[in-house]
Amino acid sequence: MSTTTSELAADAIRWYDENARDLPWREPGIGAWPILVSEVMLQQTPVIRVLPAWRAWLARWPRPADLAADTPAEAIRMWGRLGYPRRALRLHECAVAVLARHGGEVPTGLDELLALPGVGAYTARAVAAFAYGQRHPVVDTNVRRLVARAVAGEPDAGPATRPADLVATEALLPVAPDRAARASAAFMELGALVCTARAPRCVDCPLAYRCAWLASGRTAPAGPTRRPQRYAGTDRQVRGRLLAVLREATGPVPRARLDLVWSDDLQRSRALAGLIEDGLVEMRDDTCVLAGEGGTDG
Repeated sequence: MSTTTSELAADAIRWYDENARDLPWREPGIGAWPILVSEVMLQQTPVIRVLPAWRAWLARWPRPADLAADTPAEAIRMWGRLGYPRRALRLHECAVAVLARHGGEVPTGLDELLALPGVGAYTARAVAAFAYGQRHPVVDTNVRRLVARAVAGEPDAGPATRPADLVATEALLPVAPDRAARASAAFMELGALVCTARAPRCVDCPLAYRCAWLASGRTAPAGPTRRPQRYAGTDRQVRGRLLAVLREATGPVPRARLDLVWSDDLQRSRALAGLIEDGLVEMRDDTCVLAGEGGTDG
């Protein structure tokens, strides 16, 4: 690692120590399970929406064994309106696997983390770094953008994570594992709060004096900029309304009741079929229940 890259990490850590948000999953000794839950919840969901859901989840299921002992339906129900509810199923499957394979303790090894259901490359490295202080490149959208700008001089890093992004980020990490984990957290926070996609605050950035993109005059992206996905009127909205009815129910819900949720028969049927295919909803005769919902009304 060159002097330049080591200084970049040091500057990022120094800024992080003074400016990082006070988030509960960053508390010293919080444990791997709360960190894993936070990382899954934070995917495509703002921190402000995750905070109450995370607290409620950990209050009910403080350990993987607690969640594994409950039903998938309760995981979906507790997920509420966080969006992308398949994450709730994946967390439940993960808890079951942690209990069965690792005695209820989230494993420390990267390969073992990657083998857990619902734990992808980003989440596995995040848990290994932030829970266990290991040296791994933790690369989300914010980190990719920060590295692309500061190191490569590019305005953004493209639509998807590539192996080259992991290599470029790892090259910036300090050698000491605990220091590397701190740098990973700092890069992520800088990307989220300062080096933002649409309105970067370069004047406040501790890396501005060595940022290749800023030195180039903050060139614009060559291609079209991605826009936020539309929600109103989409199948996602219909799925959310169907799930809301099922979450609030105490037993099987007649199909006729779900028909009242959305007026477009074709779109409603398509959304319900998608929920069933994703394993979130089960059909029982002419009624619907959340996946794994125990019993039926007599």
